[in-house]
Amino acid sequence: MNDVKKSEVGKHGQKREPLIHITKRVGVPIWKSIMIRAIAIGAALVVCGVLTMLFTGDNPLSIYASFFVGAFGDPQKIWFTMQNLVILLGIALAVTPAFKMKFWNTGAEGQVLAGGLATAMCMFWLGGKIPDWFLIIVMLTAGVAAGMLWGILPAVFKAKWNTNETLFTLMMNYVAIQLIEWFLKIADKTGSNTVGPTVLKYGWLPDLFGQKYLFNIIVVAALTVFIYIYLKYSKHGYEISVVGESEKTARYIGINVPKVIIRTMALSGAICGLMGFLLVGVTSHSISADTAGGRGFTAIMVSWLAQFNPIFMVLTSLLLVFLGRGAEEVSTKFDLNQSFSDIVTGIILFFIIGCEFFIRYKVNFRGHHEKKENN
Repeated sequence: MNDVKKSEVGKHGQKREPLIHITKRVGVPIWKSIMIRAIAIGAALVVCGVLTMLFTGDNPLSIYASFFVGAFGDPQKIWFTMQNLVILLGIALAVTPAFKMKFWNTGAEGQVLAGGLATAMCMFWLGGKIPDWFLIIVMLTAGVAAGMLWGILPAVFKAKWNTNETLFTLMMNYVAIQLIEWFLKIADKTGSNTVGPTVLKYGWLPDLFGQKYLFNIIVVAALTVFIYIYLKYSKHGYEISVVGESEKTARYIGINVPKVIIRTMALSGAICGLMGFLLVGVTSHSISADTAGGRGFTAIMVSWLAQFNPIFMVLTSLLLVFLGRGAEEVSTKFDLNQSFSDIVTGIILFFIIGCEFFIRYKVNFRGHHEKKENN
């Protein structure tokens, strides 16, 4: 006990500062945050390069070149990359209002699946019975409504009974998966884990200028602009920000907090349902438990890395899609285990996410801190 006290007390009887002192940065210049991120990416590439040489014997530059080829190697790959980009971006836009409100929506995956399931059910039961143009309208309406319902349910319980929204929305994902499994058994008697285009053969949107992904790009581009304006300049966006800062303050100035929670989650769920419609009704014309492909969880990272800014989300979505597509190319080209490409992707993401700490906080060492005080 005495030894501990002696170690904490300096020569003049004063309590010594800890060896490492962390302080929060205030007003970090944009150039400085960009520089920190650039250093982090550079360090990640160096570490990945060393691991590549040690474990595979391949030239790291060829590995990095394969990442680029996998994402942008030819026109078909570019369009496929853009498709993955816009769907991930759309889901990230969906979760952003809720996260800005500090409503931890981990159920985007289920909300997308609910929208996709509703779309597939319309294609299966109404296809061929009503005109295709009307079927597409019904599919869109059903998909958006289903996603909205999946978002509203946990919001109502949160607003009325203060339930844990993280667990509630997470459990809703599994409910959506089980409903899809039920639909698979009805729509496809072969026991397949996917209901494909041979069954869902009605309600296909025509390609725009020969590209079926172009429709998705246009929709999500318009959605990005809308969410940016909605959060930054609308009254609803202001109320979301206030509720996120402090519910007590929001109530004090007259904001109806339960109404804001339900309205915001209805918007998030509706956008996720729209993404489900785009995935099933426009892109793949198929439905399975893996239709969302984990994007509902990846979108949380996209939104957080972009600091809830819809414009910056375009860049963070592109980065994650680029890494995913590149990892697949590396595994194929170099005949490597998929785990190796996942490790490379994970290291890069670790450095990118980790650098956010150094943007938000400053690490001071004891000698530097004491010297600064003396001066």
